[in-house]
Amino acid sequence: MIFERKLTIPKEVKEMYPLTDEMKKTVEQRNGEIKDIFTSKDDRMILVIGPCSADREDSVLDYISRLREVQEKVKDKVFIIPRIYTNKPRTTGDGYKGMLHQPNPEEKPDMLKGVISIRELHMRALKETGFSCADEMLYPENHRYLDDVLSYVAVGARSVENQQHRLTASGIQVPVGMKNPTSGDISIMMNAITAAQHKHTFIYRGWEVHSEGNSLAHAILRGSVDKHGQMLPNYHYEDLIHLCETYEKSGLENPSVIVDTNHCNSGKQPLEQIRIAKEVLYSCKYNKDIRKLVKGFMIESYIEDGNQKIGEGIYGKSITDACIGWEKTEKLIYDIAESL
Repeated sequence: MIFERKLTIPKEVKEMYPLTDEMKKTVEQRNGEIKDIFTSKDDRMILVIGPCSADREDSVLDYISRLREVQEKVKDKVFIIPRIYTNKPRTTGDGYKGMLHQPNPEEKPDMLKGVISIRELHMRALKETGFSCADEMLYPENHRYLDDVLSYVAVGARSVENQQHRLTASGIQVPVGMKNPTSGDISIMMNAITAAQHKHTFIYRGWEVHSEGNSLAHAILRGSVDKHGQMLPNYHYEDLIHLCETYEKSGLENPSVIVDTNHCNSGKQPLEQIRIAKEVLYSCKYNKDIRKLVKGFMIESYIEDGNQKIGEGIYGKSITDACIGWEKTEKLIYDIAESL
């Protein structure tokens, strides 16, 4: 390893880029509403929706501003949490790792600029649209750069078995979604949720810390891959019933699941997300226990359909996984709201 420089700590970054009192109030209000959904006091559906990766500030903010207009029309039925995913896991380690690494995807990595860029982007979304957003916790030690602006945190399929992710999640005060691992083993996801809901003492950023447990830690179903490399979905009625039964035996607080409509559930065919969401909604109508368990969906969506290679320069088109475009997104949100 070649040590480039010591990065600015989260406390210093927050002092350089502080939230206003109004922004803090917005985050607090939204977090309260989200908590009510996960504790079944509010029966609205959550949509964690947006680009696979936040690749550039202008198009991401454009997309989120469009969501704001839609949110006002469906606010009685749907609660939108935009995805601003600023660090991306890569299966082989190669490829674009997100804005944290490369604020400009066409330039070399610069993580100091990246730390500042991701905070500025989340703050702009909050200030300009009133949305506190979601991000993936790829690196647990980086969470505190954004912990005061986030309303939702996801732990990915390859991170869910990691002890540090689980323990850090136990000290977070907003919902943390634990994805099932790529193997599809539900018990691993449930163990992660259990760990996150309990109190712990552990090392974090060089400190001995104590966590109080996160009662809002919950499941995300994202499909799996079998030993032959074939993708297998886990959003069907039988899968949701099985998760209901597993939760009932577990004794965990606030049984909840967010269904990831892309990844292995869609076979990485983004247009399938529309059908998958509607199938899950049908299961919710058919079975009240499933409806109580399913708190919403995770959907990969951007301005343009599909994806592109870095350097092609198509505005609002994903440079990582393919997404559904804006027209399909808008219609899907209205369809979800109408079905509730």
